[in-house]
Amino acid sequence: MSETLNLSAETRDRAGKGASRALRREGRTPAVIYGGNEEPIAIHLEEKALAKVLGTGHFFNSIVELTVGGKTVRTLPKDVAFHPVSDRPLHADFLRVTKGDVVHVNVPVVFINEEKSPGLKKGGVLNVVRHELELICAPDAIPEDVTVDVSGFEVGDSIHFSVVTLAKGVTPAITDRDFTIATIVAPSALKSGEAEAEAEAGEA
Repeated sequence: MSETLNLSAETRDRAGKGASRALRREGRTPAVIYGGNEEPIAIHLEEKALAKVLGTGHFFNSIVELTVGGKTVRTLPKDVAFHPVSDRPLHADFLRVTKGDVVHVNVPVVFINEEKSPGLKKGGVLNVVRHELELICAPDAIPEDVTVDVSGFEVGDSIHFSVVTLAKGVTPAITDRDFTIATIVAPSALKSGEAEAEAEAGEA
C-alpha cells in the first residue's frame, strides 16, 4: 500500500486573491478541504512541506493526514495548481475520506523482468500505452504502484490488463474490456508509427 503522508495546516480567516497572494509571500500555500458531507475548510500549508511531499512521486495516490487546529483530517489529494513558470504550488484541494469510503485513484504502472522478455532482448521496444491505471478501492488499500511482469513477451505482443494481479478489494475503473497496457514493437515499427502520427498531425 501507498504510505500515509502528514502535513500541518492552519485555517484561513480571509479568502480571495489578495489574501492568497499575501499567504504565498509568507511561504504558505492556500488550500481547501471538502467532501464528507461537511462544510469546506479553507486552510493554508507551508509551501516547502507541500513541495516535499509532492516530490515523493506518489502524492496523488496517498492518504494525506492534515493536522488542523489540533485535529487530524484524513484526506486524498485531488488537485494542485502550479505557477506556469516557477512550478510553485499555488493552491491545493483535498477530499475528506472516512471509513467505508471508496475512492478513484490513478496509480503508476511499473514494468519488471524486462531482461526476461525475448522480444526486448532481441532489440524490441516497450511501447507503454498506459503509464497509470485508474483503480477503485478503499482509502487504506491504495497500492503504491501496479506491477506488470513482461517475462516471456515477444515482439508484436500486446500486454493486457488481464496479466495484472491486484490486491483484494482493488478493481480497475475500466471493466468492459481487457485493455492494453503496453506493446512490444520492433524499433522500425515504432519509428514508422511515430512518422505516421506526425504526418496525421501535420494534415490536421
